[in-house]
Amino acid sequence: MVTLAEVARHAGVSASTVSYVLSGKRSISAGTRQRVEQSIRELGYHPNAGARALAGSRSNIIALMVPLRTDMYVPVMMEIAIAVATTARTHGYDVLLLTGEEGPDAVRRVTGSGLADAMILMDVELEDERLPLLRQTGRPSVLIGLPADTTGLTCVDLDFTAAGALCVEHLAALGHRDIAVIGEAPAVYERHTGFAERTLDGLRTRARELGVRLLHRPCEGGYDAMAATLARVFDERPATTGFVVQNESAIEPLLALLRRQGRAVPEDVSVVAVCPEQVATQASVRLTAVSIPARQMGRYAVEHLVAKLDGRGTDEVVLIAPELTRRASSGPAATRTPPPTGKS
Repeated sequence: MVTLAEVARHAGVSASTVSYVLSGKRSISAGTRQRVEQSIRELGYHPNAGARALAGSRSNIIALMVPLRTDMYVPVMMEIAIAVATTARTHGYDVLLLTGEEGPDAVRRVTGSGLADAMILMDVELEDERLPLLRQTGRPSVLIGLPADTTGLTCVDLDFTAAGALCVEHLAALGHRDIAVIGEAPAVYERHTGFAERTLDGLRTRARELGVRLLHRPCEGGYDAMAATLARVFDERPATTGFVVQNESAIEPLLALLRRQGRAVPEDVSVVAVCPEQVATQASVRLTAVSIPARQMGRYAVEHLVAKLDGRGTDEVVLIAPELTRRASSGPAATRTPPPTGKS
């Protein structure tokens, strides 16, 4: 096992300097710090966790609160979590995984015990009940998501408002004037989850500006729920020729139901999604989509958090600009919509 003394010899500094770099108790020049950190990485040095705790130094652990809800698309959450974990390791940090359902209690437990040096929160709501406590503790933190009030916070997210606007712009440019939005499960909107609310705001605002009629219907996902939602859409807006889907579990059922009703994609109906690129490219019809940059979000969150821990970071909001990739699921609006076949 590599010792602190061996790291000191390798870096050409005293053992106390290595200790100060690890603990952050004294100011060390940037050059010396970088030399010590490089030696730590090259030698694979791992400070004893118990000794660190007794010395009051850093734990070199980042706590990550991940939502494990049934109404969330877990693969995206896990992709972000993996990006957080792998990026954290490159900076010498391990990740402590917490479930978002614990809410403020988890924040209180971690900040009160010193289990972690900093926190990353996911599944951020507009009025998130974890934030007052997070602000109060002053512990370095980064949110993957945007609350209504970002004062005193560092946030990283896709610009979901702009993503919604992009989807409407694309369909409107193709001549679609009646667009239905198949949204997340109702509970997601009931919690006022930031990404869903902001996407909807972008959709509605841009639709008004372009003179497009927009109908939003939440959906649990799955075939039966999608069948009921689709029937409701065509009952309320028979002229609908464009769909925007922000619910990964509803995508394939929607495409299957449209086929059963004799509505060809994209000849009769166009479908645009906000989803991971893998979902868009592996769907039964390759989807025109705004992809969710999950890995980029996780990486950015860690990089901003490490900067804060090193005293270099400032509170800021980082929004990743959305990009829409056109594929086979969108085309010019049909002059007429074929009548339903009676199948469901």
